[in-house]
Amino acid sequence: MKKTVLLTAAIASMSAALLSGGALAADDVKIGVVNVGRLLQESPQAQAAREKLEDEFAPRRREIVALQTQLEEKSAKMQKDMEVMGTEERENAQRELRNEERAILRAQNEFREDLDLRNNEAIGSIQQEVLREIATYGENSGLDLILADGIVYASERVDVTAPVLEKLKAAYEDGGS
Repeated sequence: MKKTVLLTAAIASMSAALLSGGALAADDVKIGVVNVGRLLQESPQAQAAREKLEDEFAPRRREIVALQTQLEEKSAKMQKDMEVMGTEERENAQRELRNEERAILRAQNEFREDLDLRNNEAIGSIQQEVLREIATYGENSGLDLILADGIVYASERVDVTAPVLEKLKAAYEDGGS
């Protein structure tokens, strides 16, 4: 919200200066627009981070799936054997199944929390790199302003997403993160 208000104020100030014939003239201001979401989605850095996280968490994911399969098998066996079980044996088996189900739910929650934490760390690092690359591109291209979020329309003439993405790809190939 605060970001939107500041952006709106900046645009209003620039518009007022342009309309009033102040220090800024329309030809003096070079503006670019970038789709940060696309950069975060398509950059090789983001793709590599996703693959790394998948590799890192795949063993735990497989372990949880195996536990769920075992629980389903035990549950099916218990349903099958329930008629021949005594009351106490049935209650113990049901209690054991509930305990195992809770343990699996805890493992799933821990897995999700750990994955979310690592994902947020990776995204934060990539966002910093993307923002640095956008700023560098803006400076090297002589742009005065690069807008990102909240853009309803931007022509291809001012959209700098593709060239910034190419710079990110080049940085990645050159051994960047």
